[in-house]
Amino acid sequence: MHPAFSVIFLTTLIGAAQGLFLALFTAQSYAAFKLLPQPDAHAFYGQGSLLALVLLLAGLVASFFHLGHPERAWRTATKWRTSWLSREVIVLPAFMGVVFLYGLAHWLNWHPVLLTLPGGLPVDPTAILGVAGTVLAFALFLCTAMIYACLKFLAEWHSPLTVANYILLGGASGFTLAAAFAAHTAPELVGFLAGWAVIITVLGLISRGASLFRNTRLKPKSTLRTAIGVNHPKIVQKTQGFMGGSFNTREFFHGKSVAVLRGVKWSFLIGVFPIPLLLLSAGMQGSAGLLGAAFLVQYLGLLAERWFFFAQANHPQNLYYQSIA
Repeated sequence: MHPAFSVIFLTTLIGAAQGLFLALFTAQSYAAFKLLPQPDAHAFYGQGSLLALVLLLAGLVASFFHLGHPERAWRTATKWRTSWLSREVIVLPAFMGVVFLYGLAHWLNWHPVLLTLPGGLPVDPTAILGVAGTVLAFALFLCTAMIYACLKFLAEWHSPLTVANYILLGGASGFTLAAAFAAHTAPELVGFLAGWAVIITVLGLISRGASLFRNTRLKPKSTLRTAIGVNHPKIVQKTQGFMGGSFNTREFFHGKSVAVLRGVKWSFLIGVFPIPLLLLSAGMQGSAGLLGAAFLVQYLGLLAERWFFFAQANHPQNLYYQSIA
């Protein structure tokens, strides 16, 4: 498939925002149970939510560059019964609204006790908004990943590993960003957040490695013989049938060589996993520079990973356009 940079930026930016929000609420939950010190709510939770909201808005803006008629974007939400894209279009603004309210409640220090759990733990509006945001964050991961995982004719995408990779890679970048952000606003939480970033990054390496291994072992269900109904052992396409390009040749093939694909694959494998892990481990004591570098390197690696994710999917129509693909 042809990787669209608008979609690459959309998925990586909102993935980092989702992971960041999950990191914020995870820290709040641990602090509520006295397992972590309570940070400055205004600085850490309020400003952290604002940062997540900025990433979500940037991803939303990027998505509009993929639309032929942006003024008709609202129509994508009308097919929510059958379309994962429609569900994503509904869940994304809902998640953005909850992130905004969550950050605003912390910013205004609005913590009235709404109820008390049996163990004596007070529940305030930020806790309820945090739970709602967590549910929506995972729902958004699911909707975004299932847009691709539900396509049976693209075997490279049609796997539960696609959903796992979206969740783990988005979570890894979000927790890494949270650790870098905490170095400025809540140093007492850096070790906790960086530790979780390491764990999620390792899980992401296992999941993404499994998907790469799976994809290399895929065998196409269709061949030139089955495509055109000619049972001959040697069929060679000499021409695509016309001189100029078309929508099919532009949108369903990336146009890059095998060497480029291999280079992109190794660049993201190195950039998303080992380098950030080393930087996270080195910066776990509170180095904002190392943690910021870990997020930057990992995010750039995720851009390459998402490009490879789209490019690796081999559309069946390329059997016909072999002179291009």
